[in-house]
Amino acid sequence: MKRILLTIALSVLATGSMAQEFSVGFSWDGLVLCTSGRPNTVGNPVFQINDVPNGTTWLYFALTDFDARGYNHGGGWIAYDGGTVTQADVFSYKSPCPPNGTHTYEWRVTASSSKSLTNPLGVTASTLSYP
Repeated sequence: MKRILLTIALSVLATGSMAQEFSVGFSWDGLVLCTSGRPNTVGNPVFQINDVPNGTTWLYFALTDFDARGYNHGGGWIAYDGGTVTQADVFSYKSPCPPNGTHTYEWRVTASSSKSLTNPLGVTASTLSYP
């Protein structure tokens, strides 16, 4: 039994199956409450990013409201400096502001070697409800 477990563990290490993947996290902390259906133009939140693909020099962030898919909240580019935390207020977007209860929002992040969305190096997303 120990031999089987060791073989499995070595196989996982060799294939990288347990390796981390490109990921992003954020919170709505500090965002002024908006439930009128008329979003405010605000600066981007701080994003926590992990395991960004090698060669990345730019990250593009786009906000989607899963409950009002036709609405464009916008997004923007942030130059990637190799860190795991981005600065706030680098770009402006239209804040979440659901008029009829809680909506689910997703920040989608595209990693790129240039300021272009063609041939991305990786894509990830994080989803939170608001409010």
